[in-house]
Parts: sequence; C-alpha cells; structure tokens
Amino acid sequence: MSRGGSIPLGALVGFLILLILGWIPILGPLVAGLAAGFIAKGALRGLVAGFLAGILGAVLVGISLSLLGVLMLGLLGALLGWIIGFGGALLLSTSIAILTALGGLIGGALTSWQQRKAPWMVYKLVYIVLI
Repeated sequence: MSRGGSIPLGALVGFLILLILGWIPILGPLVAGLAAGFIAKGALRGLVAGFLAGILGAVLVGISLSLLGVLMLGLLGALLGWIIGFGGALLLSTSIAILTALGGLIGGALTSWQQRKAPWMVYKLVYIVLI
C-alpha cells in the first residue's frame, strides 16, 4: 500500500453504504462507489473497489433470496429460490456493479486529481461520461 489506499477497505465501505443507500435507484450505488473510490485512492483502484462492492451486494441478495425460499416453501422453494435468487442477483449485479464501479472510478480519479498524480484522468473521465 505505497499509495495509501486500500481496495478491500474501500469495497467494504462501499458495500455498507450500498446496504444503506441501495434503495435509491441510481444515486445509491453511485454514492457507494464514490466512497469506495475515495478510500481506494486511485482511478483504477476505485474502479475495482466499487465493482467488488456491487458484486458483494448482489451475492448477498442472491443468498438471502435462496434462504427465504427455503424458509417459505421447503425443498422446492430452495430450488426455486436459488434459481430466482441468483438469476435476480445476476441481473441486479450488472446494473449495480456498473454504477458502483463508475462511482469508484470518479471517486478515485478525484482523489488522484487532488493529489496531483494524474489530473488527466479526470478530463478523460469527463470525456468518456459525456460521450
């Protein structure tokens, strides 16, 4: 950690914020990724931390839906809950992971820009988002 950031800590904080703000359609995952990027300190590191936070949230949703199916409907519910739970988690993970990764990229790029290590990354990021 010579650069001062931590990807696992950023992913954990991003996941915890995602648990609290995940119900807000677009801004919840984006803010969670932004926090993960600020902690990871770097554009690529923020991207990875935000993506991991989104995937961790999707896996948790899949497991909880599977367990809910077991509790409600027994063995058949376990099978259906697993299929629906992980299928829904896969669909959710694509949108949530992309949004948290984008927020992580923005947060990490802003942190890099503040440290004057890579100010060109912010301009590149703005160019990519606007196009």
